[in-house]
Amino acid sequence: MLLSFLPVWSELDLMSQVYWTITAPATLVFIFLVLISIFGSDVDSDVPTEFDHPLADGDGIPFQLLSLKNIVGFFTMFGWSGLGFISGGLAPWLVIVLSFICGFAMMLAMALLFYFMSKLVESGNMNIRNAVGRSGEVYLPIPGKRQGMGKVQITVQGTLQTLDAVSDDPEIIPTSSLVQVTDVINNQILLVRKI
Repeated sequence: MLLSFLPVWSELDLMSQVYWTITAPATLVFIFLVLISIFGSDVDSDVPTEFDHPLADGDGIPFQLLSLKNIVGFFTMFGWSGLGFISGGLAPWLVIVLSFICGFAMMLAMALLFYFMSKLVESGNMNIRNAVGRSGEVYLPIPGKRQGMGKVQITVQGTLQTLDAVSDDPEIIPTSSLVQVTDVINNQILLVRKI
């Protein structure tokens, strides 16, 4: 009963067969991509995620017209609109032109949708350089003259962070002392001084 809406293959003309050949797999892949997008993927991969590129600073994804989702969206809309135009009795050349326009419109709409959605996302990446000049509290004692590392609790970008810290002060800075961040070493360790 579910497949009763599908036409009998032998009763279709060549153009309808071509459009069904495009539409059926494109629709299945489109549904699969939508489900993966909605429910996510729990696939554990060992792909490195740190890279030296401007996107790492949270600039967002540039506009991408040609992507897998957009191309699948193009063929899905191209196929379904073409089948609709064929059943409407339009001339074959007009069916091809109009279905291409519909497919391209779908591709453009999806590209714009993902582009604007990427602009709504916060990067969530903490820029440790934002800690310079801020005050914090020593969580684990910091040895003097960079003889070892301690920890400091400091608010960076609106969240309380516990970060590694060293000091050039001559003596150890005990727990609960107030310190100020003067620099960041190797993009991961705070250089602090006692206040």
